[in-house]
Amino acid sequence: MINIALFGLGRIGVVHAQNIFLNNKCSLQYVFDIDQARAKKIAKKFSSIPIKNTRIAYTDKNVDVIFIATPASTHIKYIVEAVKFKKIIFCEKPLDLNINKINQCKKFIKKYNPKIQVGFNRRYDPGHYALKKSILRGEIGILEKVIITSRDPAPPSIAYLKVAGGIFKDMMIHDFDLIRFYLGNDEVNKIFATATNLSDPRIKKINDYELAMCLIKSKKGVICTINNSRHCSYGYDQRIEVFGSKGMVVSGNRRDNASEKFLGSNTAIKRPLLNFFIDRYEEAYKLQLDDLIDLVQKRKKPRAGFEEGRRAIIIANAASKSLKSKKFEKINF
Repeated sequence: MINIALFGLGRIGVVHAQNIFLNNKCSLQYVFDIDQARAKKIAKKFSSIPIKNTRIAYTDKNVDVIFIATPASTHIKYIVEAVKFKKIIFCEKPLDLNINKINQCKKFIKKYNPKIQVGFNRRYDPGHYALKKSILRGEIGILEKVIITSRDPAPPSIAYLKVAGGIFKDMMIHDFDLIRFYLGNDEVNKIFATATNLSDPRIKKINDYELAMCLIKSKKGVICTINNSRHCSYGYDQRIEVFGSKGMVVSGNRRDNASEKFLGSNTAIKRPLLNFFIDRYEEAYKLQLDDLIDLVQKRKKPRAGFEEGRRAIIIANAASKSLKSKKFEKINF
């Protein structure tokens, strides 16, 4: 049994708590949140122990994993402490919004040879992962293009957006990671970004963007595009296309079921798209946890580790720089 201490019980933290609780290879030993009342409530629901001090989890030799789902500004602090106590770590994205803090952390933890998984859950989505397998099997020949569309049904709260780091670090960071996942050893090396606000003046007031697009090129010349929107009237729009010299593979949207209606007035009426990221990536979160279990039990390298988290932030920073310069910017890792 893998004993886990979960830090952070917000929306995504509770999703993780439930998945850990339901997995027969895991035991949710401790939960921590600055909201003590919430911690007690969640602990009761998932048969766990609420703690007021994270050190209790660090010093418990029976705890195998520190699972970090707290706000981004706290991630590095918890990673450093967990590493000191030789714990295996899961950390939600992003590692931090500040690349200097991430680099300092990388330098410090290197001597501990830490085992860290970062929460880029889209690598685990069965549809998205099928594209990776198609590329590796050579089914589409030479990879030439990666095209990603990612549109949320509605933006998060303004309070959240104020501290989230902007659309590139908060939303598009998943897509930066996926592009690197599909490219494999062919690293990205330049980016052009553009963004705008047209429908939601609240987002413009906090100097963020509701619409953004990026054009990225790899060292070998693969062209990658990312299309993001903070709002989408028809649901959670998540599509990926990988195009090569021999063909194309697409990972499309998901619905609650695949039924279609054919009536006198309309034909091929499909069910609406799923409307929430937790529903869309429900299976991916469970498979991500399975990967963490393999990291603990088999010391198997996870699909996304610390370096993947670090490089995604570097790409996001280059996107922000391009947005200001209005030209391609180099990506230096």
